[in-house]
Amino acid sequence: QVQLVESGGGLVQAGGSLRLSCAASGRAFSIYTMGWFRQAPGKERDFVAAITWNLGFTYYSDSVKGRFTISRDNARNTVVLQMNSLKPEDTAVYYCVAASRPASRVALTTTLTYDSWGQGTQVTVSS
Repeated sequence: QVQLVESGGGLVQAGGSLRLSCAASGRAFSIYTMGWFRQAPGKERDFVAAITWNLGFTYYSDSVKGRFTISRDNARNTVVLQMNSLKPEDTAVYYCVAASRPASRVALTTTLTYDSWGQGTQVTVSS
């Protein structure tokens, strides 16, 4: 079992930046991929970004590509989501996720691929 703890959410004006961090503990050695999903009020939980743990391949949703950057620090078992040029539509609860098995590029965008989830951190972007 992997435990995930997010930090770094908050309130920012449109065009601003925020940095989310997620620390993994427990069976962190079993992680294949880590990433982020988000859920806005009344909407489904959507894929944001993912990074493979060994080779560092990155994947992004079209809505954040070019604005968000995901990175990882293997030594610290931490993944970071740098969010720039934020828009009001980025407002959501952001969840850190981890997968303990390899998955296809398409599967990485689905919630079922991930077996560990953080509690979530609120990101609010004002217009």
